[in-house]
Amino acid sequence: MDWKGRDVVSIRDFSKDDIEFVSKVAERLEEELNERGSLDYARGKILATLFFEPSTRTRLSFESAMHRLGGSVIGFSSASSTSVKKGESLADTIKTVEQYSDVIVIRHPMEGAARLAAEVAEVPVINAGDGSNQHPTQTLLDLYTIKKTFGKIDGITIGLLGDLKYGRTVHSLAEALAFYDVKLYLISPELLRMPRHIVDELREKGVKVYETTDLEGAIPELDVLYVTRIQRERFPDEEEYLKVKGSYQVNLEVLKNAKETLKVMHPLPRVDEIHPDVDKTEHALYFRQVFSGVPVRMALLGLTLGVL
Repeated sequence: MDWKGRDVVSIRDFSKDDIEFVSKVAERLEEELNERGSLDYARGKILATLFFEPSTRTRLSFESAMHRLGGSVIGFSSASSTSVKKGESLADTIKTVEQYSDVIVIRHPMEGAARLAAEVAEVPVINAGDGSNQHPTQTLLDLYTIKKTFGKIDGITIGLLGDLKYGRTVHSLAEALAFYDVKLYLISPELLRMPRHIVDELREKGVKVYETTDLEGAIPELDVLYVTRIQRERFPDEEEYLKVKGSYQVNLEVLKNAKETLKVMHPLPRVDEIHPDVDKTEHALYFRQVFSGVPVRMALLGLTLGVL
């Protein structure tokens, strides 16, 4: 298909072929980077990063990706320094910023904000997270990491742990995994279970889904344990957050019953849900996962700009 000008708003907009294609392009770009250090596909192109919410990895990896493609970056990392503080609408902000750029990456606390931005913009828009809704580029880099590590995605057993109610990364990832022959363990406190409509859709598509609160009971079955923090900022009620705070911690004791080949992933930042001692083990994959964001986001930027 023609990728030039395409928006990346939701993983639901992707087919399995789309996902596999992005992965192949990312792999090629990673190889080129290793050989040449930097590329010039996007020379003369400008990325605008509009981050209305805090971000470290996503914002910096998009900026790194654009620089490594030979392009330039403008943008902001806090809405407090923009005309939004004066009452400017999101639509007007987008229409303004597109005059200065060739592609826009947006993170916003409001669900549906990326879709709105894509509807009003003439340049491609990439969703870097909209509330507790979607985080499609994180999903693409997660799948890329799993494929690079195991050589496949089909046939593996994956556990999603933590805040499955508000965590946008696990919503997008679960939906994408429906394309593959996987077993999926959804491990969370009762208050933070995966939204019912996502679970129902997974089962309708033939995914074997097991819902549980028991991490230690599930861990011997897993090839991948995908850990998320409890999303304090998404809770409407502080008391509800306190009920589930610190529900799980992945530590060396928990991992004693895991397969030797188990890999632990995390979209980061972490709080206390993975003990630092795990960093030193062969199980830890989360920092390699962080690196995957660069070639995957290079692929998405290059494709939507029409330079690859």
